[in-house]
Amino acid sequence: MPNQHVAYGADSLDEGICSHFVEGVNGLRFHVLEAGNETGERPAVLLLHGFPELAFSWRKIIGPLADKGLRVLAPDMRGYGLTSGWDADYDGDLDSFRMLNFVKDVVALLHALGIESVDVVVGHDYGSPVAGWCALIRPDIFKSVVLMSAPFAGPPALPFASANADAPRDPVPVVTDMDAGLAALARPRRNYRWYYSMREANPNMWQAEQGVADFLRAYYHMKSADWAANKPFRLASWEPAELAQMPTYYIMDRTQGMAETVANEMPDQAAVDACQWLTDQELSVYAAEYGRNGFQGGLNSYRCGTDPARSRELSVFARSSITVPACFIGGASDWGVYQTPGALERMQGQGCTDFRGLHLIAGAGHWVQQEQPQAVVDVLLDFLRPA
Repeated sequence: MPNQHVAYGADSLDEGICSHFVEGVNGLRFHVLEAGNETGERPAVLLLHGFPELAFSWRKIIGPLADKGLRVLAPDMRGYGLTSGWDADYDGDLDSFRMLNFVKDVVALLHALGIESVDVVVGHDYGSPVAGWCALIRPDIFKSVVLMSAPFAGPPALPFASANADAPRDPVPVVTDMDAGLAALARPRRNYRWYYSMREANPNMWQAEQGVADFLRAYYHMKSADWAANKPFRLASWEPAELAQMPTYYIMDRTQGMAETVANEMPDQAAVDACQWLTDQELSVYAAEYGRNGFQGGLNSYRCGTDPARSRELSVFARSSITVPACFIGGASDWGVYQTPGALERMQGQGCTDFRGLHLIAGAGHWVQQEQPQAVVDVLLDFLRPA
């Protein structure tokens, strides 16, 4: 029977999951999937998705976590799905997509729901840095954090003791003209984050020749463990030749957009039929929402991340770190774990001072909570278990 209590995914979401709309949250009307709020006070778990995803991306773990006595909430983030009030215009209000405003979204949503704190905030992909910043800035609200697929390396650095020429200084990582370096390779390339910051990215994917559904099918496939070429490893540096070892969905051929990039690896019908972690019925939920909204809402976050002027304010937190318990979950076949050289190592030291485990799950690529949901649930429950 279809789930009559949800605003999308009725044929894919468990009966115990329901949709809520929360008005007046930092200028937004939030859509939230929730389970486990039927009886009494329960410990709360907040799940933050990434790109190109939805609250629906947590569908396989919401129910199992709720069955273990937790109240589980998963919102469509600013720029996505059925959450509304954000600006989808490339020339619109880009400042509202700055990282600190995402943190404000999350804090305001919890306040609106009357939730004083959550036992854990879990973030996947772009949701990982949002979760990381939530935990760093408001440890009183976010009692622990789980980072997924994108390591949190800590705040941007500032030169330390720069007034004293003899004092040791913190190293300040600098990415020097990466775009020009990649363009100068014998096979000219570009980093996907900088491509996603370009005006052409949204129409390229939204109006893809193959259609939104097939674009997403190929994109999800190419970043999953189903794509046999995903064999990630640590990169030594930001040097263009080093970065160019990554697949083309991260370091793109300069003459192709993302729609053309993933079309080259579109799975055949037999592979689609065998894909149990993302059925055509489930894919249709993503295709409907992105077909309606386009991709610009999610892409605006990348634009803020590649524009130093819109991330400079984060340096006020230089030399601080996440102090609440933290762990990391990624897929063993996920290049996202390594795409930022040095971030995985910094996360386990200066980024998180109470780091409690690195879990790289076999049989999963980038979409780890969809590809191997039970393994993710097991790690989360073990992480939440009192010491």
